[in-house]
Amino acid sequence: MSDTVDPGLPRRLSARNVRSVLQHGVFTAVFCCLIATALTLSGRGPWRSHLVYSLSIGLVAWLIIDIGRVLLAGRSATSWPPGWRGVALIAGGIVGGFVGGNAIGNAWSGKPMLDFLRFPADQFASTLLITIGASVAMCYFFYARGKSKYLEGEIALAQRDATDARLKLLETQLEPHMLFNTLANLRVLIATDPPRAVDMLDRLNSYLRVTLAGSLALAHPLASEFQRLGDYLALMAVRMGPRLRFRLELPDALRELPVPPLLLQPLVENAIRHGLEPQIEGGEIVIAARREEGRLFIEVRDTGVGIDTDPGPPSSKDGGFGLAQVRERLSTVYGSEASLRLAPGPAGGTVALLTLPLSS
Repeated sequence: MSDTVDPGLPRRLSARNVRSVLQHGVFTAVFCCLIATALTLSGRGPWRSHLVYSLSIGLVAWLIIDIGRVLLAGRSATSWPPGWRGVALIAGGIVGGFVGGNAIGNAWSGKPMLDFLRFPADQFASTLLITIGASVAMCYFFYARGKSKYLEGEIALAQRDATDARLKLLETQLEPHMLFNTLANLRVLIATDPPRAVDMLDRLNSYLRVTLAGSLALAHPLASEFQRLGDYLALMAVRMGPRLRFRLELPDALRELPVPPLLLQPLVENAIRHGLEPQIEGGEIVIAARREEGRLFIEVRDTGVGIDTDPGPPSSKDGGFGLAQVRERLSTVYGSEASLRLAPGPAGGTVALLTLPLSS
């Protein structure tokens, strides 16, 4: 005799399937009580007798159909056996429920177990029709419920895939934005300062290596995001020299928190382009993370020229393309639970404050 175990058995006996069967049993019992009440109100006998027969027929049919469904469904998306097997299972449940349920009811009432075979034709037909109608109605309800859950899962999966694709698209839009600026600066340095151009090219190579390593992920640890910013700022420091100073402040307790890749770099680019570069003396950029009241706060502070108070179009005040993409990525990943706010720094310059929810 083979000792091979059906590999599908553990999945069929999963907690989800067991819970589904038990829920169907509860629904069936409630439905049987309603049928017994309706028969009693129609004047066909005492409620107690109708309840026993109704529960016996309904629960026997439920056991046959629902357990058979779990064993025969296989990989069916709706957890129901497809084709003729599903029809045969329902028919078997109806016959088993009618015969077995009536036998149990007869045994409870002290009648011969097969006494239902001696029913008058109209009583036999009405009992059989009630059994068929109730069984088909409940099976259709359970099938529709299972299909609805399956479709909900498919919709959620499609939405998640669409969100993932959108995040990847936004990241691919941001990468060339940074690379074009770097290559333009590298072109100038090649003509004016070849040693610094070589150093900048080495930094760019290191940055791209780290970027490509994390390009397949939709989220990575905050420590990786800070490391990436460190590479980027070192790259910019080759071009700007002593005019660019920077500090990264990341507490150890926050290093493993997941964040979308390339979320902070546009804020740093904005601080350099609109804050430090217009100043002859340059300035400092500080990137700091902290946790407060169940939320993650990340600040990008610079000591540059500050926010332009001239009332212009929103795109110019918000930093253009980069900040618009940051806001769009925040909305895509976190919805309304995340925000980006720009404000003047307490000692000049600009503060960009990211607020992100923390997973419970």
